[in-house]
Formats: sequence, structure tokens, C-alpha cells
Amino acid sequence: MLDLLITHATLPDGRQNMSIAVQGGRITEVTEGLQAPAHETVDADGLLVSPPFVDAHFHMDSTLSYGQPRVNESGTLLEGIALWGELKPTLTHDAIVQRALQYCDMAVARGLQAIRSHVDTSHPSLLPVEALLDVKQRVAPYLDLQLVAFPQDGVLRAPGGLDNLKRALDMGVDVVGGIPHFERTMAQGAESVKILCELAAERGKRVDMHCDESDDPHSRHVETLAYETQRLGLHGRVTGSHLTSMHSMDNYYVSKLMALMAEADLGVVANPLINITLQGRHDTYPKRRGMTRVPELMAAGLTVAFGHDCVLDPWYSGGSGDMLEAAHMGLHVGQMTSQAAMRQCFDAVTVNPARLLGLEGYGIAPGCHADLVLLHARNPVDAIRLRAARLGVWRRGQRVASQPRPVAELHLPGRPGSVSFL
Repeated sequence: MLDLLITHATLPDGRQNMSIAVQGGRITEVTEGLQAPAHETVDADGLLVSPPFVDAHFHMDSTLSYGQPRVNESGTLLEGIALWGELKPTLTHDAIVQRALQYCDMAVARGLQAIRSHVDTSHPSLLPVEALLDVKQRVAPYLDLQLVAFPQDGVLRAPGGLDNLKRALDMGVDVVGGIPHFERTMAQGAESVKILCELAAERGKRVDMHCDESDDPHSRHVETLAYETQRLGLHGRVTGSHLTSMHSMDNYYVSKLMALMAEADLGVVANPLINITLQGRHDTYPKRRGMTRVPELMAAGLTVAFGHDCVLDPWYSGGSGDMLEAAHMGLHVGQMTSQAAMRQCFDAVTVNPARLLGLEGYGIAPGCHADLVLLHARNPVDAIRLRAARLGVWRRGQRVASQPRPVAELHLPGRPGSVSFL
């Protein structure tokens, strides 16, 4: 007897009336019209079944801390960094853990089962690192948490920054991070990229850097990141996050830059909700959108993902752990409104970030982990349009979250008594 059988499913690639058979936490068969006895049988009724959502860029050490010790009144990146600096001395291990666990509950309910979180390594105590390593272990049965050693105050700018980052890696942090545009000079920023990529190559780690998160078209550290990736043979293992300066760069320079990035097989993460909020704050009108050139980077063959980045923290006063919200914003900011482009936005919160994180066994195919989400949508475009309800979420074939089908009751003369939005 199967552990789980989902029938009459539509898959993200458009296949319909598909059955997904699960045994021992793995998908054993994906075929049309399969019927077999199972401990749990679910009739998807033509609705969309997707692999789980993946967030390629988040800050779990600061999540759900909004208003502590005060609110970011200017709404700028730099005030957010300053606010985080004020909050850090008051942090406790238990407070970070409890906020992170609460967020992970929200994430799983939204069908989000893998998160890459940057964790601040600037303070010698490495308190956030210890707390999130604890969280990583506790949520492992239902969520893959990948941690990035992130020197928020600059790996060269902050005293002991590099030593702290190395100690975080020794403790079990997965990925080497950086923030070159926050170093004291452009030259120091480039030097930090070189040092950190060499460290990753030496330790066999992936790299994910906050890179060129500014409106300055002359902030071009992603060029150095692509070069170091190429020089050290780190192809496919390095990600540049944000890249908002590319929004303001000269088109001719970008045409050269994207080719270099593609040559290095560089990954890209845009964070639409946060990029559109933090960037352009010093502009009058017209105001820059700030998000990097997502459709152009995709057309150049790069793997581009959307991240949520922040939820209720010093930088962002919104958010809900819903990756479809990030995809919805990315679709609009990037003007990605063709059918093909909207499906690319769905890929940017599923298969693309899974590739950047190097997730094993991800997808809907025999042998993959039975990590699945049943959405109240007929296809990926509907899922984004409606920010579709997650009717069922399964982890290794076991149901971990459910939500009823959304139906609104109506009291309108001469009209139906309810509407389901599909």
C-alpha cells in the first residue's frame, strides 16, 4: 500500500490528470490516471500540485523584531542597518530562537520548505549564529535551513570581521557571505570579494554575497564577483544577491557585464518586496524601481530567483512568509506580464532557488523527495495572481499543513451565494 496518492493533479509544466505516488518519503511514480490503495488519497480535482516554495534570501536572525527598539522612520537601508546595530546588544539566544521558530511555522503553512538565511557574524559573541544553528537542527524534520555567514558590518571594515566569519564556518554555517559595497572604499570592497571567494574555494563552500545593494551605478562589485568565480573555478556555486545598482547602470556596460556573469554561471537573487521599498529613497521623481534586471538576466541564461529577504524587521514593515507575494511583486516591478514571463516568476520561487541552494531530490519526478504543495489554482499564473491558498502541504509524504478552499459567501440579489475566485 502506498503512503500517499494524489490524483487528478495539474503540474507546473502543464501536464494534467496526473497521479503522484509516494512511498517511504519519496515519489515512486508520476503518471496519468494511476489508481492504487494508499494510506492517504487526495483528489486534486485538476488543481495545481507544485514542489515546495524555496526562499533563496532571508534574514531570520532579525525577523519579527519590527519596532524594536524603534521603527525605521526614513525607510532606508542605512537606517535599517543602524537600527539593527542598536538592537543587537539586547538580543538573547532564546528570543532569536523563538522568533525564528514562529517564522518557520508561518513558512511551512505557506508551503515554504527551504530557506537560505543570512546570519550576522559581525559581533565576536556570534550569538545569532549559535541561535540559528539551534533553529536549523530543530526545524530539520520539516524545513531545510541553509545559513550564510554574513558580515553585516563589513568583513574588513569591522574589527575581527574575517576571524568572526571563519569561526562561524567552523561552527557549521553552510555558505560564505559578504557585503562589499559596505566596506570603506571600492578597493576594499573588491578586496573583500577576493578574500571571501578564496576562503570558499579553500573550504569547498558556496558563496552568496549582498552585492551592489545601492542606487549607485558605479557600484560594480558583481563584476569582481564574476571574475573571482571564473578564476577560482566556482562556477554554479556563487550567487550575487540584490544587484540593485544594475538597475541604474549604463546599458552598454550591462551588456558586457551580463555576458561575464553568464560565463561564470553566476546565480542571481532579486528581492522585489524589499528592493522596491528601500531603493530610490534619495530620488525625487521619477523614482527608480531599484530591482535588478530580472528578465534580461534570465534571457542571458542566468539562474534568477526571488527572495523574501525581510519580514517585520528593521528594514521592512510588512511580509508574511509567502513566496507568491514576492513573485507577485517581481512580476509587476519587472513588467513580466506575458504568459511565459509569469511562469518564469513562478520558477523564481521554486525550481530556480532550489538550484541555487543545491537542494538534493527536489522536484516532482520518481526518486525525488515527496515534498509537495496543493494550491487552489489551475496553473502557476493563477497561483501568483491569487496568491493561492495552500490546500495541503506534504513533507516527505506526510501532511504538515492544510488550509480549506477559500470561498466567500455573498448576499447579492440575483447573484450566486458564493464565489471561489477560480
